[in-house]
Amino acid sequence: MRIGVFICHCGSNIEGTVDTATVAKTSLEFPEVVYATDTMYACSEPGQDGIIQAVKEKNLTGVVVASCTPRMHEPTFRRAVERAGLNRFMFEMANIREHVSWIGKDREANTNKAVDLVRIAVEKLRRDAPLASSKFSINKRVLIIGGGVAGIQAALDCADGGLSVVLVERESSIGGKMAKLDKTFPTVDCSSCILGPKMVDVAQHENITLHAYSEVDSIGGYVGNFQVKVKKKATYVDWTLCTGCGACTEKCPSKKNPDRFNEKIGPTTSINIPFPQAIPKKAVIDPTTCRQFVKGKCGVCAKVCPTGAIKYDMVDEYVTEDVGAIVAATGYDLIDVSELAEYGGGRYPDVITGLQYERLLSASGPTGGHIKRPSDGKEPKNIVFIQCAGSRDKSLGRPYCSGFCCMYTAKQAILTKDHLPESQSYVFYMDIRSPGKMYDEFTRRAMEEYGARYVRGRVSMIYPKGDKLIVRGADTLAGTQVEVEADLVVLAVAAGSAAGAPQLAEKLRISYDTYGFFMESHVKLKPVETNTAGVYLAGSCQGPKDIPQSVAQGSAAAAKVLALFSKDMLESDPQISKVDIKRCVGCGKCIQTCPFKAIKEVEIRGAKKAEVIETVCQGCGLCTSTCPQGAIQLAHFTDNEILAEVNALCQS
Repeated sequence: MRIGVFICHCGSNIEGTVDTATVAKTSLEFPEVVYATDTMYACSEPGQDGIIQAVKEKNLTGVVVASCTPRMHEPTFRRAVERAGLNRFMFEMANIREHVSWIGKDREANTNKAVDLVRIAVEKLRRDAPLASSKFSINKRVLIIGGGVAGIQAALDCADGGLSVVLVERESSIGGKMAKLDKTFPTVDCSSCILGPKMVDVAQHENITLHAYSEVDSIGGYVGNFQVKVKKKATYVDWTLCTGCGACTEKCPSKKNPDRFNEKIGPTTSINIPFPQAIPKKAVIDPTTCRQFVKGKCGVCAKVCPTGAIKYDMVDEYVTEDVGAIVAATGYDLIDVSELAEYGGGRYPDVITGLQYERLLSASGPTGGHIKRPSDGKEPKNIVFIQCAGSRDKSLGRPYCSGFCCMYTAKQAILTKDHLPESQSYVFYMDIRSPGKMYDEFTRRAMEEYGARYVRGRVSMIYPKGDKLIVRGADTLAGTQVEVEADLVVLAVAAGSAAGAPQLAEKLRISYDTYGFFMESHVKLKPVETNTAGVYLAGSCQGPKDIPQSVAQGSAAAAKVLALFSKDMLESDPQISKVDIKRCVGCGKCIQTCPFKAIKEVEIRGAKKAEVIETVCQGCGLCTSTCPQGAIQLAHFTDNEILAEVNALCQS
């Protein structure tokens, strides 16, 4: 081989603690290295041009670049090598930024370690072989999981781009959390006026198939060719016959069930349509409260339904959708308020969540937009808002900021003054985080124009006194203890991952963090992509986001899908596992271990053998480390290549 080595300064990131010139000079002593140099920025256009020129002038057959993380730049350099006329897999990277310069300041030690890493990369490259991708067809349909504002935006963008879209929503209507809001910040315009037209567009779009009140049961296949099994939960109402007239709801005798759409602060009937603007506007029966299911007798809804839509014998149905890409937009859920014992969460009826307060403010809510205390229906005079209720709290295992709480609390303080001019709002906060466009101005408006009293400090406890709630805390700016006699307490409860998020992540074969939020492929460069090709993220399933951020990410995910589908054929990654059938004993351990279900059992000459499904394999290497016979090798990461790296390190 004729190997070229290129050492990147990365400005001062590497050169500041590594003598790159010495690393380049030493690299010339390694076997089959015929050219070595150091450069300011290897990833820049001049840097890449220098690599291409060297390949051509020095007749290089392999290239090693020592720079920063391969997660960021390996594809960049592979493309540069390919433009120079080499196979893109005749290339190796040595990470001398994250693994060397960023973890120590001893220049001599860092230089020696950088030399070792380059030596390792050279030894692996000497054993690399050219790899070739295979092409396969693609099914240009996309599945959107979640019908909140992010999922709606992704669905509409994909559909407007000419794609066939399947939208799956677990609730009986799309709209998500935004459908529960009264107004939105910072413009204080009607939430339903913004969201409603988009919901109607979803219902009427010829390219969108909506599966409401449904869940994803299983997912198989690979990018371009996923098979998704969707469970359509029994509604006990034939939606093809239901007109949404509401006659069943009016006559239903079971009227005191907690209303999930209204965050359980108001009652609802056992058969209901969640809200007036629901899409689809169809009734659903709750079998856990319906007298027909619980006691075996009632049947009032069936008697009054003018179209005969009530079907008590309905069962869950399953449909299979073949798609080429998947967008997860499952949103978030608030944490259980009972975790906040010091605030009386779940114990005092007049301690409610911010989302429950939204339903009190909303004209479609249980009180018709009139702010009333849940305990006695009286109008509150003093209302205390508590920020970071469960957020930024290591004791609860949630050290992260929920992102949008500061803003919706300011909005609620403004709306409270509009609804109750004689009321006084108090806001206990840790820090005010309002970095968005017009956000800080909006918060100041709540203070200066609407008289909300902001107290910087934490609330230590809340306890009842008569029909009041005593809120005790500290004003850290004034250095004094504070007690407020409140009629109503509103908690800005932490946003957590949606219920069932980890289970869905496993079906999607994507990663999720400690808190259950889905993980992106790269926090900066690939914020909507995942570690599974063809699966993208949108909205708060990745982490708490406000409406503009969710909409933007929905469009970003749609753009990625449209880019993926812009090609008629996709290329597979050749860095996948291969089975040596001569050594395979058919034990099946690789099949059990593979997280992507990319290995199947086949019969060859009467013997059981393992076979890798090339288009499904993601090259994780678990099967290689599991196989007791060493019958599976990962292309580009074979045992010989890895042993060569180890030997190179041991000889240094």
